[in-house]
Amino acid sequence: MISGHLQEKSGRYYMVLNLKNENQKWKPKWIATGLLTKGNKKRAETMLRDTIQEYEKKEAQTQGDTDSILFSDYMLNWLELIRNSVEETTFTAYRRIVKFQVAPYFKELGVTLGELQPKHIQGYYNHLMADKKNSAVTVRRHHANIRKALQAAVKTDLIPTNPADKVEKPKQQPYIASFYDDESLNLLFVKAQGTRLELPIIISAFYGLRRSEVLGLKWSAVDFKNKTITVSHVVAEAEDDDGKKYLVKKDRTKNKSSYRTLPLIPQVEDALLRKKEKDDEFRRVCRRSYSKDYTNYILIDELGRILTPDYISKAFPNLLEKHGLRHIRFHDLRHSCASLLLKNGVSMKAIQEWLGHSHYSTTANFYAHLDYDSKKDSANVVSGILMTKAADTEDNPQKVVTTATTAKQHQAKVEMMFAQN
Repeated sequence: MISGHLQEKSGRYYMVLNLKNENQKWKPKWIATGLLTKGNKKRAETMLRDTIQEYEKKEAQTQGDTDSILFSDYMLNWLELIRNSVEETTFTAYRRIVKFQVAPYFKELGVTLGELQPKHIQGYYNHLMADKKNSAVTVRRHHANIRKALQAAVKTDLIPTNPADKVEKPKQQPYIASFYDDESLNLLFVKAQGTRLELPIIISAFYGLRRSEVLGLKWSAVDFKNKTITVSHVVAEAEDDDGKKYLVKKDRTKNKSSYRTLPLIPQVEDALLRKKEKDDEFRRVCRRSYSKDYTNYILIDELGRILTPDYISKAFPNLLEKHGLRHIRFHDLRHSCASLLLKNGVSMKAIQEWLGHSHYSTTANFYAHLDYDSKKDSANVVSGILMTKAADTEDNPQKVVTTATTAKQHQAKVEMMFAQN
């Protein structure tokens, strides 16, 4: 497989490709992009991807097939090609799957891109479920990566069709979200008092915010005068090539609907004001030891350091275990918020807007099984209709006779039909 990178020289971008010469030895090839380095990084990256794909296509055509390209190598190269076209957090997830699971399995198998068949991919999925005990959800994520990579090979004419399209994906069981009721949430609030988790728990439970949205809240997003809070910034985690985690901070949410302005709930406002007062005190006491890098972020520790997604994921279950509370994920506070809203008569559409789901179907798929009140209404309607019919029958017994007679006549006709056949 061909790899390459961008190189800056004399204020311009150059592409450096690793190609094999006539002696089958790797040799770098410099190709000018004609682009200035200032303001053209994305264009240069796109040009690099397209150029690599063109060289791979020519190489495959020269060889007559793709039997010399190991599928494991192709997957790793595809990973590099998409690096700059997806979110950093998304790339981290792709990388974990491809580099540490897909590539090692198929490298040991020794199958090339040209030889790859649906049975090889199906064997991998069976391996994930039978040997690795992975869930159907996990296997479907692997399938999405493999199919997407192979679709790129189809697009560049490396292979004629996508073998992943002929593979049977495992059926995904409906996800039943775990959640706390109001009594459990109030107990959690009490146990979290005075800890670093107090405010993120309160905010997530009241607003149903995602972890990245909670951690991304800034003081500038809170309007104490007009009593609003705006979700417009997120903090997430990604990994570099060495597996070292780093923070990703961006002024855009998961989707357009995730950007939302919500009323400032009194209980949350009180918690925010208490946090602000504590931060001012810590800043005064710690002086030079206090970090100034995250002063606008709400969720910082006693030394002004921002709380990380990894910290939340580890500290939250520890808090639950310490106080003997039922285990749920931090993300399940979002589900708890939705279940309480639904239980208290808030419409599914309103919940969609509150949670920032881009599609109504997402909200409905997650929480339709909790919509007990609407089921009660349906039950009352059906019960009322049937009870009315029953009352009508009591008033007119002849209806019962007529119905019974009709049923017997219908049964006789059916029996006659079977006898004739």
